[in-house]
Amino acid sequence: MQQFDTLILGGGPGGLAAAYGLHAQKQRVAVVEKDLWGGTCPNRGCDPKKILMAAVEAQARSETLQEHGLNGVPQIDWTALMAKKRAYTSMIPGGTESGLKAAGIAHFHGAAHFNDDGSVQVGDTQLNATNVIIATGQTPRLPQIDGQEWLRTSTDFLDLDTLPEDVTFMGAGYVGVELATIANAAGRRVHLVHHSDRPLRAFDADLVHDLLDRLTAAGIDVRLDTDIVKVAPDGDQYQVTTKLGESWTTGLVFASAGRIPVDQDLGLDRVDVATTAHGITVNGHLQTTNPHIFAIGDVVDRPQPKLTPVASYEGQYLVTALTNPTAAPIHYPVIPSVVYGKSQLAQVGVTPTQAKQEPTTYRVNDLDITHWYSYQRIEDPRARIKVVIERSSGRIVGAAVLSMEAEQVINYLDFVIQQKLGPVAINQSILAYPTLASDLTYFN
Repeated sequence: MQQFDTLILGGGPGGLAAAYGLHAQKQRVAVVEKDLWGGTCPNRGCDPKKILMAAVEAQARSETLQEHGLNGVPQIDWTALMAKKRAYTSMIPGGTESGLKAAGIAHFHGAAHFNDDGSVQVGDTQLNATNVIIATGQTPRLPQIDGQEWLRTSTDFLDLDTLPEDVTFMGAGYVGVELATIANAAGRRVHLVHHSDRPLRAFDADLVHDLLDRLTAAGIDVRLDTDIVKVAPDGDQYQVTTKLGESWTTGLVFASAGRIPVDQDLGLDRVDVATTAHGITVNGHLQTTNPHIFAIGDVVDRPQPKLTPVASYEGQYLVTALTNPTAAPIHYPVIPSVVYGKSQLAQVGVTPTQAKQEPTTYRVNDLDITHWYSYQRIEDPRARIKVVIERSSGRIVGAAVLSMEAEQVINYLDFVIQQKLGPVAINQSILAYPTLASDLTYFN
């Protein structure tokens, strides 16, 4: 049996942040990964998705500027775009493992599970550690429907050799909306089906409505308050049936209705680690119900968004918590969330919905910024921001944005909120003009 100070299950961003940090603190560290080194984000998640989205965003800019200085909208070459994506992702697993080797961090490839004595089994290798960090992430959820075996996932979409002329997405969350946008931009007929009338529930309802209007205007067949109940082969395609009795033929059906924690095969019951349907239960120190086992990232049941930067932040926190017995509980800064596309939906901090529930504490500036210079310049067809202001201080404490520039705006606002900059401090800054940053002075 090999002995370590800390054993980390999962070689993604969270696990690697903890591994390198603890190794720098002279701990004996080992990392176990059963799939691709580097984890979901760089291999089959946010990074490859954003590579595909780069072409979509460029196309969107040229579309809005037709007859405003540009002629002709570029068409997406799926084969070339996929080749660019693969050129990036093909380097991730080997590069990640090479980094661990160069650092002298022990690492093992294979499925891990706990033994009854608390040790961890990886194939024929038995590992023991003072502490274990679980950072196994999430995997796409496959709904239990008739014909489940014919469903594909985001993993499949992000590595398609060819994209069928007609595709269907089951679930209009982050994944469904973003992948539907990519397929639509590639010139395909797209169906986006959601089980309720309120997709993207974590975001402002008005802005979600505006976004769905834009998706519909782009030609996406958005179907709300229904669900797919059956998928059956129909020649080289598939017949889709909804609970409302609607039916159509499509080239592929993608399950995009959420993800589930990867905790089922770890043997957590053997080591008294409590879980819920949403993941592993932890306390303020990211400690599970077993005091020597911790959990970070998307496998954890917590209210914070399940995003790559959050997992990395938690990994870095455990570097402190596992080397300093008096470490304070984890404190999360404000966390921005973005749904990418031709129009981006983003939010950070106190939401407009939360602000309306506390009207004596907050006020909301609901601004149509479509005709502001920054958006008129690029002919953004719909730009809107809801800014949450704390009444007592006048500081911006939250925002929700819909625009072609939302990802940039939300990061500027993240900085303003995190640094607690008031209107005086913002107005006393001289920012490059005309830019998105210079608009900050007008949001209060």
